[in-house]
Amino acid sequence: MQHSETHHHHDHLAEEDLQEKGLRPGAVGLLSSVVLSVSSVAPAYALTATLGPTVAEVGLQMPAVFLAGFLPMFLVAYAYRELNRVMPDCGTSFTWTAKAFGPRTGWMCDWGLVVATIIVLSNLAGVAVSFFYLLLGRIFDDPDLAAMSHNRAVNVLTCVVFVAAATWVAYRGVTLTKEVQYVLVGVQLVVLAVFTVTALWKAADGGSVLAEPFDWQWLDPFAVESFAAFTAGLSLSLFIYWGWDTSLTVNEETVGSDKVPGRAALLTMLVVLTTYLLVAVAAQRFAGVGATDFGLGNPETTDNVFAALADPVLGGAALLLYVAVLASSASSLQTTFLPPARTMLAMGTYRAVPARFAAVHPRFRSPSFATVVAGVGTALFYSLMTLISEHVLVDTIYALGLMICFYYGLTSYACVWYFRKELTLGVRDFVFKGLLPTVGAVLLTAVFVKTAVDTWDPDYGSGTSLFGVGAVFLIAVGLLVLGVVLMVVWERRAPAYFRGGTLRHDTPSLIAED
Repeated sequence: MQHSETHHHHDHLAEEDLQEKGLRPGAVGLLSSVVLSVSSVAPAYALTATLGPTVAEVGLQMPAVFLAGFLPMFLVAYAYRELNRVMPDCGTSFTWTAKAFGPRTGWMCDWGLVVATIIVLSNLAGVAVSFFYLLLGRIFDDPDLAAMSHNRAVNVLTCVVFVAAATWVAYRGVTLTKEVQYVLVGVQLVVLAVFTVTALWKAADGGSVLAEPFDWQWLDPFAVESFAAFTAGLSLSLFIYWGWDTSLTVNEETVGSDKVPGRAALLTMLVVLTTYLLVAVAAQRFAGVGATDFGLGNPETTDNVFAALADPVLGGAALLLYVAVLASSASSLQTTFLPPARTMLAMGTYRAVPARFAAVHPRFRSPSFATVVAGVGTALFYSLMTLISEHVLVDTIYALGLMICFYYGLTSYACVWYFRKELTLGVRDFVFKGLLPTVGAVLLTAVFVKTAVDTWDPDYGSGTSLFGVGAVFLIAVGLLVLGVVLMVVWERRAPAYFRGGTLRHDTPSLIAED
């Protein structure tokens, strides 16, 4: 009897200052939780955006780098799972790091998440825009239509329309978002499967001049030539897995909120890893890594590999691949709104940002104000970046790698620190709350430091620089510094959260397992 009493006592300790936000409980089950996460990851979009740059960094080792990038993410997923079990709060990283390390760390961790999301939303919208016009160009057989996305004014306007539509669906709540997702995720996974089978079959059948015979070494991360190439490739592969934690940000709306979201996250990772490895191997087997024609190393097609591979692989059905990438970026544009809106909602609830962010729509039960802010922020960021430079989207993806390492790493350290008194209780506690999150956090820290040092070089990314410092470094560090400034300003205006008045900085002495 004693055991269950201590359990309740400590559970109460961990959760007593976590507040209900008024979201719709039980709206999401295990399957829809996985679908929302896969949709956030957006396999078709992530592949078309990263196959080229990854090959440019590591050549034939591209599948190996995808495999290596999976490792830290998989380890971080355990940290998320353990923290979610004792504190199923939609603030996720923000709430957990504030509990473990105090209010300022929590605030900065969440700033990293929100900024990363706004960068990626603007990227998704950008890819959706180019594929939208490419698709129109294909349907009406009009090259001028296909080239419309290169017209900056048209590009920015179309993008704003896309973002507004996505904001509207997200505003209407998680139930509508979920329905739309089943279709969009289904479409892209089926098309990627068709692409994989066709590419492998054509390559084996002599249907490709650039075919490259399969070699098991493609899957060996230790065969990458230099550590710098490896970390550059790694920060790109962190980007392609990013989004698996969406199932955790809808935890307050999920059936069985303490267990299901963690399970969904691990399942998502396995679905996505399988998809990536199959498509990466198939694309490489079919097109090789040469710099000519539809080879994956061709600098002309780096930012959009599927546009180059659609005809050679799928021929008459090439349109399908365009539809898949469009479905992918549109669906991800949709679900990627869920995490920042929900963490801003949590921040508003705990008064770490203005109280308006805590507003929940009475009918749709969605974080209404926070969703609109995420939409407006995205549209502004995209318009600004597109007007400054065409290459900025490439640079922001590299900068995104730094942001992801920053807040995932912090969350993993928070897990180890939060549970530090339980690590000696048994093997399970030691492995899942200590060992795995520590290894994940250390790997992410290494990638963060190495990438930060490398991006200082003006030649990194698109080669844009200011005062001899690379644009990627300036974007990433500039955004983090902006966060510190905003935090200081808000702390002056509303100190309650920072003094621990709304979310206590505490570590329970011991939480017994149930």
